[in-house]
Amino acid sequence: MARTRNSNMKNSFINLNPAPPFLHFLPVSPMASLLFFPKKTRRSSSNFLLFFFLSLLFSLTFLLGISLLTFLRSHHHPPCPVSSPLLASLAFKASDDDEDAAPRLLRSAMVPLPAQGVIAAAGARANVSEAEREFWRQPDGEGYRPCLDFGIGYRRASARISKEKRRFLVVVAAGGLNQQRNQIVDAVVIARILEAALVVPILQVNLIWGDESEFSDIFDIEHFKKTLQADIRIVSTIPSTHLFGRQSIQSKFPKDITPQWIYQRFYNQLNRDGLLVLKGLDSKLTKNLPPDLQKLKCKVAFHALRFATPIRELGNQLAKRMWIEGPYIALHLRLEKDVWVRTGCRTGLGPEYDDVITKVRNSQPEFLTGSLNMTYAQRRLAGLCPLNALEMARLLKALGAPRTTHIYNAGGEPFGGCKALQPLIAEFPNLVTKEMLAREGELSPFANKSSALAAIDYIVSLSSDVFVPSHGGNMGRALQGHRAYVGHRKFIKPNKRAMLPFFEDASISDAEFSAIMRELHSKSQGQPELRSYRRDRDVIAYPVPECMCKHHTNFF
Repeated sequence: MARTRNSNMKNSFINLNPAPPFLHFLPVSPMASLLFFPKKTRRSSSNFLLFFFLSLLFSLTFLLGISLLTFLRSHHHPPCPVSSPLLASLAFKASDDDEDAAPRLLRSAMVPLPAQGVIAAAGARANVSEAEREFWRQPDGEGYRPCLDFGIGYRRASARISKEKRRFLVVVAAGGLNQQRNQIVDAVVIARILEAALVVPILQVNLIWGDESEFSDIFDIEHFKKTLQADIRIVSTIPSTHLFGRQSIQSKFPKDITPQWIYQRFYNQLNRDGLLVLKGLDSKLTKNLPPDLQKLKCKVAFHALRFATPIRELGNQLAKRMWIEGPYIALHLRLEKDVWVRTGCRTGLGPEYDDVITKVRNSQPEFLTGSLNMTYAQRRLAGLCPLNALEMARLLKALGAPRTTHIYNAGGEPFGGCKALQPLIAEFPNLVTKEMLAREGELSPFANKSSALAAIDYIVSLSSDVFVPSHGGNMGRALQGHRAYVGHRKFIKPNKRAMLPFFEDASISDAEFSAIMRELHSKSQGQPELRSYRRDRDVIAYPVPECMCKHHTNFF
């Protein structure tokens, strides 16, 4: 009885004082557990002992052989088939008969329509230029495929963390759609670090666009819970037992916070109060996380955060309407008024429009982001300004985009209206927006809902053969990684710092200009960029190598 009591006391102590959860992200050695056999207390004769030990040795050898064969069979990973890499790498071996099982990864990921490329672009024409062929050609991805093989320590801890019912984390996500997505991804990771149940994140009312959407208006909430049910517990509301307790609201964070910092700062507090509220995360979580947490970020971003059904259905409809006309380009043109104010750049529309931006900026200097002492010319040459419509038209033309190609503009309402887009339309007349593609009444349910409209743009852009952002930003980075993850769809990142000096040189011929632009963007159009453990690179934009591998694929 004493031994049983001591054992129970020890187990209780372990449960009350767990090791820091980030320790289970470290690999576990297969020699961590040993077999012990009880010693013999009696010996009858030397012959009997000899016979006994020989029998034991034979039995152990036999069992070891069976165990080794079982281990090899269960841990063998077949190579990804070339003919259907996405299907193979996103297959999830859950029972078809189990309605409550986690969804197959193939069904959980947002997958684009098939790339059409050179064949569809050529059609019946035989005179397709080499530049046009190169423009539509898709990168081969160097064999990288989705590969979210969580470590054994992570999976062992999941059984306990996914059943947590005492500690709850609430996260308030602010900003536009893609800012909110980043914060939701970080919220899941932080809940995992703190071994807490995550309350469905609260979307803060967007004061700029007046969007009062809730999580369930933008994302498929049940899919979100189900996809992550093996990683953390997600609940829709705070339990009534925690509503009137102590509530700790944290809204100030240093940059580049680590799992160790989060655990040391919040775990004991959360353990004591049972509830922790975090606001203002705004991508403060370090980009260099342990491998399992990087994989968790990819799982949230590319699988769990699926848009709500009405958004997804309309987005897919618009994508099909673009796709049926042949290969198309999606542009994320950042020509909105607030972008010009924040970047400190000129619109390219003339003094009348620039004066409006200057007055707003002077009256509200806090809107200007970074590099306050730089002139406009310095900002532009440093690559800090969005490409305007004329610059984007010249770039696309130089890279080989045919004049007849269809272009989807995923940007917001441009400052200057039609005048802002005119130089681009003059070169590429088949430029459309979601408002032009949608039929009467289709966009009505999303009126004044900027996040839902941005989500529709995201879906149509994901299925494009080529995606080009005119400026950096959360949507561009999200699509860069998402397009790589679902098949290495072509993503062209304008090398503004290198190319803009050539825009000013009138002595360069069109042929020379095109050759220079293609050379400057050859890597951007080609193979996937590795994250290479750079501190400023997010795995969501650069999923190789943490979330994608060459030689095998594993299951969650």
